[in-house]
Order: sequence, then structure tokens, then C-alpha cells
Amino acid sequence: MKKTNIALAGLVDALGVVAYTAIVAYIMLNAPQAFGNMRDVWGPIAFLMLFVLSATVVGSLVFGRPVYVYFEGKKKEAVELFIFTLCFLTLATFGMLIGMSLYAA
Repeated sequence: MKKTNIALAGLVDALGVVAYTAIVAYIMLNAPQAFGNMRDVWGPIAFLMLFVLSATVVGSLVFGRPVYVYFEGKKKEAVELFIFTLCFLTLATFGMLIGMSLYAA
């Protein structure tokens, strides 16, 4: 796997995490309007199920392809892919935090 392909795969995986996170944040922000106030056990159950689903989806996006590449015998490429994904996620997080601080000011 070429270095540019590894970097691009890491970028795509990181963008997938950002997109999924944005969708879940939108759902959580609009949940009271869509579902009303939940005063029984189903609200916490739904929240915890969403949390478990999110951990699974994000874990798959971050670790899925590197694990697959690792088991193909390309150990160095798998580690590089994980590092690229982590770096792109870090850049996205800092970019969002900087954007939020500039927007709030």
C-alpha cells in the first residue's frame, strides 16, 4: 500500500468519525423536540444504546481497517494507517475547538 493511499484511507476514516459524530450530536440536540421528555426507563436505555452503538461505529472506523490490514500481514502499513487516522482525528478535534473559540468570541 502506498504512503498516499494510507494517508487517504486515514483521512477517510477520520472524516467518517467526524460525520458520524455530527449526526449523533444533531440527534441528541433535537431529541427533546422529537421524543419529548422521557420520564421513564426508556430514555436512559435509549441513551445507553446510542452510546454503545457509537462506540462500535467509531471503533470500527478507527480500528477496523488497520486490523484488517494487519491480518493481511502488512503490519507496518496497519500501524501507519492507525497513526494517520489518529493524526487526522486530532487535527479535526483541534480545528473544531479553535473554530468554536473563535465563534464564541
